[in-house]
Amino acid sequence: MHGRVKVKTTAEQQEAKRKEREKKLKIYTAATEKIFEKRKNKEYDEEALKITGEILAVNSDFSTFWNYRKEIFLNMTENKPENEMIEIFKGELQFLESCLRTNPKSYGVWNHRCFIMETMPKPDWKKELELCNLFLEYDERNFHCWDYRRFVVKKANISPEEELEFTTNKICNNFSNFSSWHYRSKLLPLIYPDENSTIGVEENILIKEYETVQNAFFTDPDDQSAWFYHRWLLGRGKIKTGVNCMLIDRTYQMLMINTTQPVMISPSTCEIDVLLNGERVEGTWRTHKQQTDVYSSIWIFKSTEDESWIPMHEDAEVAMAVVGEDWGSSDSVQINSTQTVAWNLTHEEQGLRFRDELSAATTDTLQRELDSIQELYELEPENKWVLLTIVSLMKALNPKQYANDIEIFLSKLITIDSSRINYYWDLRSKCLIENYLEELDFSTRVISLQNQNISCLVHPELFSMVVKIDLSNNKLDSVKGFSCFQCAVDIHVDGNQIKDLEELSFLHGLKLLSIKDNNISSLESLQPLGKTSILKLYLFGNPVVENIDELEVKKIIPSLHNFDGHMM
Repeated sequence: MHGRVKVKTTAEQQEAKRKEREKKLKIYTAATEKIFEKRKNKEYDEEALKITGEILAVNSDFSTFWNYRKEIFLNMTENKPENEMIEIFKGELQFLESCLRTNPKSYGVWNHRCFIMETMPKPDWKKELELCNLFLEYDERNFHCWDYRRFVVKKANISPEEELEFTTNKICNNFSNFSSWHYRSKLLPLIYPDENSTIGVEENILIKEYETVQNAFFTDPDDQSAWFYHRWLLGRGKIKTGVNCMLIDRTYQMLMINTTQPVMISPSTCEIDVLLNGERVEGTWRTHKQQTDVYSSIWIFKSTEDESWIPMHEDAEVAMAVVGEDWGSSDSVQINSTQTVAWNLTHEEQGLRFRDELSAATTDTLQRELDSIQELYELEPENKWVLLTIVSLMKALNPKQYANDIEIFLSKLITIDSSRINYYWDLRSKCLIENYLEELDFSTRVISLQNQNISCLVHPELFSMVVKIDLSNNKLDSVKGFSCFQCAVDIHVDGNQIKDLEELSFLHGLKLLSIKDNNISSLESLQPLGKTSILKLYLFGNPVVENIDELEVKKIIPSLHNFDGHMM
């Protein structure tokens, strides 16, 4: 037994660790209390630096102590000679570097380093750039370091061209370096600006970038970084603010506009004057949900001077003029003495309404990209990024021509990437509805999209002047977006999976709702219909019908005259 080292039992080891933790905690607590006391007393001395340094070396996310250190350095800068402060600042930079080696993603450390570099005399920005390079070697996707690098580059007057070359080298070392791809997207518009391009980069440069990114995803098709950058290169079209539709309704004494993108109509953002036969009408603008101070694509104007401001049996011109905004020209609607409703609908070139989503590149460039990705598809037929990019390119080039191919590729995506199945169903619905709207004659004011397996409703604002809507036998689980159907009189949504009717409460002109074979399960779900003037309701095939009383329904919806085919 002699000469052997006594080994502690597990219980003894745990007890020893507990006592050690308690000891450290007491020291930590005492130190923090002392720091708060010194700060309260405005003591900005070397001792305060020493104690805060001990705590921050252990917990670099203690932002209050970093702020205290800033106060100490500012005070010392005013009271100590420059040569002495240079040494103190250098010591602080070394301390910060040691903190970063322990916690390279600490907001507090990087932020404090920015403060030190901006406050110290004669900062060495070149050395800071080398520090960034070092930490990006450790972790090339450390966005804290990338942010600090941009700060250093700006202070050191490093040219965007040099930084672009840096991103090129990083990408060549690792195609998966998403941060480098992202930084590249910020540099290219600075180096090769083009105001006519959606993403602000010259076309010939874009073509070279396509070649670079193709090398990446042909090398590693499963890496998402290059695919995201490729999507940025394709760009997204900027829709000019304007009016899709302007509608006048004598019955409701209402002017409604549908804008090309959400806007806020208010004195502080954008004012729109309404003129009746050349005379300004005082009134208020509200959204279709009776809101103000929000962004919306549908706005409704009502006069505050005269409830019957639109003459009932006379010819009239209602015009609107945008004040202080670049909307192009004013819009107007002519309504003759016999009309109840009149509208002015902007007819865009057929087939182009939705194709500006990828408009940064020319058609030739998009076609070349499609050809290249289809070559990759031959090698990687099960790769989701390949399939999704093909869908995007086909949709940008000619959604009607490629409609069948898009359907096939989306069906394949639904099969091979089941974790994102709902996304692909919604994307399929988007493509289908957009193709339908491209060919729709809006003057009929009828939407018929039944039996299409539609899972969501896109662009509902474009349905704002539609009177009859049939979305029966689809995959809708809600009426989200239905509040845009401001002119709807007749809605059919039989054979879906709808559970609530909240957005229908804003459809004051609704007369008939057929919602058979859905998932309405309680009388409370019918409450929104009480705010409408609905006359006929078809509810058969919903769980709520099993335990329902017609009198209860009538109590909830006083205007109802016909329930499931029975007069009330």
